[in-house]
Amino acid sequence: MSQVILYLLIELTKRLKQLMFPSGTGKQPLKRKAEDVSFDFDTDEPAAKREAFARTRLPTLLNVEGAGQCIAVITSGGDAQGMNAAIRAVVRMGIYAGARVFTVWEGYQGLVDGGDNIREVRWEEVSGIIQLGGTVIGSARCKDFRSREGRLTAAKNMVTLGITNLVVIGGDGSLTGANLFRQEWQELLEELVETGAVTEKMAKENNHLNIVGMVGSIDNDFCGTDMTIGADSALHRIFEAVDAITTTASSHQRTFVLEVMGRHCGYLALVTGLGVGADYIFIPEWPVQEGWEEKMCNHLRKVRDSGRRLCMIIVAEGAQDVAGNPVTANDIKELVKTKLQHDARVTILGHVQRGGIPSAFDRILSCRMGAEAALAVLDAKPDTAPCVICLDGNKIKKRGLMECVHKTLEVKDATKAKNFDKVVELRGRTFQSNIEIFKVLKEVEPPVSSQCDISGTCKSGHTLAVINIGAPAGGMSTAVRAFVRFSLYQGHTVLGIRDGINGLFDDKVEQLGWLHVDSWAGAGGSKLGTTRTLPSKDMQKVAEKLSKHGIQGLLVIGGFEAYNAVLELAEARDKFPAFRIPMVIIPATISNNVPGTDLSLGVDTALNVITENCDRIKQSASSATRRVFVVECMGGYCGYLATMSALAGGADAAYIFEEKLTLEDLKKNIEHLIDKMKGSVRRGLILRNEKCSENYTTDFISALYREEGEGLFTVRTNVLGHVQQGGSPSPFDRIQATRQATLAVNWLTERIRENLTDQGSVETSSPSTACLLGIKKSDNPFTPVQDLKSVTDFKHRVPKEQWWLEMRSLQKILAKYQQHFDYHREDDLSPLP
Repeated sequence: MSQVILYLLIELTKRLKQLMFPSGTGKQPLKRKAEDVSFDFDTDEPAAKREAFARTRLPTLLNVEGAGQCIAVITSGGDAQGMNAAIRAVVRMGIYAGARVFTVWEGYQGLVDGGDNIREVRWEEVSGIIQLGGTVIGSARCKDFRSREGRLTAAKNMVTLGITNLVVIGGDGSLTGANLFRQEWQELLEELVETGAVTEKMAKENNHLNIVGMVGSIDNDFCGTDMTIGADSALHRIFEAVDAITTTASSHQRTFVLEVMGRHCGYLALVTGLGVGADYIFIPEWPVQEGWEEKMCNHLRKVRDSGRRLCMIIVAEGAQDVAGNPVTANDIKELVKTKLQHDARVTILGHVQRGGIPSAFDRILSCRMGAEAALAVLDAKPDTAPCVICLDGNKIKKRGLMECVHKTLEVKDATKAKNFDKVVELRGRTFQSNIEIFKVLKEVEPPVSSQCDISGTCKSGHTLAVINIGAPAGGMSTAVRAFVRFSLYQGHTVLGIRDGINGLFDDKVEQLGWLHVDSWAGAGGSKLGTTRTLPSKDMQKVAEKLSKHGIQGLLVIGGFEAYNAVLELAEARDKFPAFRIPMVIIPATISNNVPGTDLSLGVDTALNVITENCDRIKQSASSATRRVFVVECMGGYCGYLATMSALAGGADAAYIFEEKLTLEDLKKNIEHLIDKMKGSVRRGLILRNEKCSENYTTDFISALYREEGEGLFTVRTNVLGHVQQGGSPSPFDRIQATRQATLAVNWLTERIRENLTDQGSVETSSPSTACLLGIKKSDNPFTPVQDLKSVTDFKHRVPKEQWWLEMRSLQKILAKYQQHFDYHREDDLSPLP
């Protein structure tokens, strides 16, 4: 039977080949690439080079004209994972816009030394670097550039090549240096003309310098952007180390003191403490008070007395006490050994945090920032102030470079003045809230004021319940842990409903205590258990069970089924009084298909799984003579995973349900790969969403590519399957889960208080008391589920409008298709909040 199906598939592929390529000889002649048009690069005039190059470019649908312009991209200061993805994006978007692009090797030193350190780069020369850590063009701290003589030489080298646009990837020092360079540009040109180093014509043609920056720093210490390039990848290295250390620490009942980077910024240590469930943290912005030694030892003693076999302490390298005295990892280790007689160990991660592959988040962030940086620098006018490309929520924005630098320097000044309240304030609201959340979650038991004991029995307060509905996703258990502890901290009983709605039917409802969820911070999947069953299976029984257990507020964690479940309960309130309680959903699904939110818990974890697997697949493909892989990923009818994985993995195409796949599309993609394989590139990668098309299946697409690539490349298929739902949650998912759970506790208790009757019961039928807690840009809105009905495609289980579809054109541009795309600029010039 299988042989018959294979025969029919081959015959169908041949027939389609005849329809798509009617020339008779197999394949249509390929169009000459625009870059193949020859011109003389040895001419003495940079303007002539630029004009000749511009004439060879394909037109684009960008509102930026790069023809006749040159861009140089430079990495400076400390390296960070994701820099290569940013370089690749600048190069390819610059070329797509019609500009010539140069890479500057070895940072500002290469700009000063000139020669082969400033190299024009072609499209294919940045192929295969997106998954590499560090920076392939090198980085160095340059003393020469700090002197005017050095900057004069750098200006000469740039003018000689006709470069007037500079994209700088680095920290605040590198960006400040670029701004000074721009301010001096006119004076430097005048001096070069006077000395005869450049002609007046060359100086006139290059009479201004445009600067755009991107911040590459694992410390995430730059004001104005929510995340810097490399910070998320560094967190991955740290979380991986802590998860590994936890097993050996537990085996020997040890206390581990882990030192992470952060000389002036405690972001890495703080987020690590939250995400791994550390017992104590030390960061520069939150110095320990006098007598901290006794306080910490008492806390660790309680941790051991509670039955836990390990203690984890996270220390930033710049940690200090209120007097400004350094607090080191070795100091803490000796204190623990002396005071508590614990078997203590120190692990200093060091430059491991800078190494390794960039995370999916950093690759996507770098692609988006790099593309916007290239367009921003080409779009700049002589009087345009330098800007830095920033992330605000999930949107890319331009902000004034020096405005951000000055605010960053304010933090350092406040630290020197020991004004630590000001330091935390300048770090932003999220940093402040992270500290407050950590204070709660690190406790060994609820405080006396809560009137709750460690088992979860409370003398007062409300009764809240938590349930998981839908497929498992990374971050579910993390959210439950935070929800339980924050509820108990405030004096509320928490009931855990195991195995979803089916568990509720079977009375699998138990009181959750402080230590029940102790190890859930880094647990994958759903520790509570989850099913896809909806309340509509037996609404009467659901109402009876909710009443039986006296549930006054309900948290539902899950995907589209969770949204559907709360919608069903909200719409049945007129029939069932038990449903007239506050209900809130925390979206958690790898498909990212829930309306009312831009991102769901678990999707970042799944993206990293797919991206890492694609890296391995590309390595395998590159090792073969020439090979194309067709990879199928999950997502239901939502193409988010396929699109973002394609962007992060440097794929050639991503087929999704939202963008109807046609034979013409397949034809263009095949021609693209044939063209690519005739060059220096040896591999191809195609991603397909599982519900992309009923007829164009993964096997069909593979067979079609195999037939058309015969003699040029081979084709293999890989279906990733449920591996995408597994693994420990990523740092991003752990932190988002923790934050959203704390918001859910506060929202539920406020709604309960507002709707308490004189008899002490809760009674509400308002749509505003059945909400979905989303992530929208930099906000966390609570949207009534009944309001979301109008924006939901229930047949395909997706929102009617999805923000990430704008990323489709960027993915195609960076993959180099010989066609035009209507690319929507993300950035706008925004002041600091």
